[in-house]
Amino acid sequence: MTEMIDFAAQARLVARLGDHTDEALLDAPTPCEDYAVRHLLGHLVGLAGAFQDVARKNLGPVTGTAPGSGPPAEVAPGWRAELDRNLGGMTEAWRDPQAWEGETQAGGVTLPGAVAGRVALNELVLHGWDLARATGQEYAPARADLDVCHALLSAWAEDGAGEGPFGAAVAVPGDAPLLDRVVALSGRRPDWTPPGA
Repeated sequence: MTEMIDFAAQARLVARLGDHTDEALLDAPTPCEDYAVRHLLGHLVGLAGAFQDVARKNLGPVTGTAPGSGPPAEVAPGWRAELDRNLGGMTEAWRDPQAWEGETQAGGVTLPGAVAGRVALNELVLHGWDLARATGQEYAPARADLDVCHALLSAWAEDGAGEGPFGAAVAVPGDAPLLDRVVALSGRRPDWTPPGA
């Protein structure tokens, strides 16, 4: 049987980051090139909703559209409540063992449910880091969640000769903290800080 992952801890962490994001920072830059905080939050709201359909295998435009195929998402009034609601729904959807079996679709790509679940967690971990860095908040995902992300990103980097879906991996020392190694494998610089900070 496929090993399931509980998203609850990471979803709570991302929700807390959103709750503590000052509205004055919505136009601030993030580690995601061309994304301000408002776009990153909009993306988080959208992906948390989309990965519910991925888990339930409700295939359609939400699961069949490639990332980055349109303009960056924007936050709307009430975005904090919507983010909380979507993160909760995402957590519940992936608690169903059927979500981890068979095939599903995410970002226009057909893939096993077990892989899609790991991709979903990876999105929450990496974009949680993006949001924390952009808004100056502390960030400490669970070790088990980081282990899942590290394994996923390492496999992608090996398959693509060092090029993952987010860009080429950034070199870091082998003894760097696990979060830094995960971030680096995604093509981000672990030492990123907002310009002028």
